[in-house]
Amino acid sequence: MTKVPSLILASASPRRLALLQQVGLEPDVLMPADIDETPKKLETPRALAARLAREKAKAVREIADASPELRHSLVLAADTVVGVGRRILPKAEMSDQALACLSLLSGRSHRVYTGVCVADADGRVRSKLVETRVRFKRLSRRDMDDYIASGEWRGKAGGYAIQGLAGGFIVKLSGSYPNVVGLPLYETVNLLAGAGYPVHGNWAHAAA
Repeated sequence: MTKVPSLILASASPRRLALLQQVGLEPDVLMPADIDETPKKLETPRALAARLAREKAKAVREIADASPELRHSLVLAADTVVGVGRRILPKAEMSDQALACLSLLSGRSHRVYTGVCVADADGRVRSKLVETRVRFKRLSRRDMDDYIASGEWRGKAGGYAIQGLAGGFIVKLSGSYPNVVGLPLYETVNLLAGAGYPVHGNWAHAAA
């Protein structure tokens, strides 16, 4: 009988973990990747998301390969980037960053890119880049000030969380909603299935 590989999630994001759990996937190990996420000169938002997902997967794959307990695991990594044209918006940590992001997003469309990468024990890497287009309503200064006061934006790409209070700012969304939260589920499930992971393994117990 073929042994089921364990699953390593190369992320500390509670949102990504919750999304995986939503579709019945429970990582065996959480191992955030420690890499430099600084964009390269002239790098586009989509290129950055794809590159960081690959680099996160590679970094954690190297750690897993050095461990007898983890060397047969699958590594799942992802990175989400918000872009307006070629401009990359930061993962806001300060209120002035969040205000700048909200001001830029107000009344216009932007794109959210997530790179997803699965690296197996045999050196194979499967990856996908997913794009979603999101349009914000025109934000008043009070909208922005009240949202900043909530603190929800902290650490979020583009300075907002669509699954929270900022959901009330969204006029239109074209593409994958979970992609904007941080992990496109359809593509992630397909990548894991392609790597031999039993993606429906826990479904029989889902309603228990």
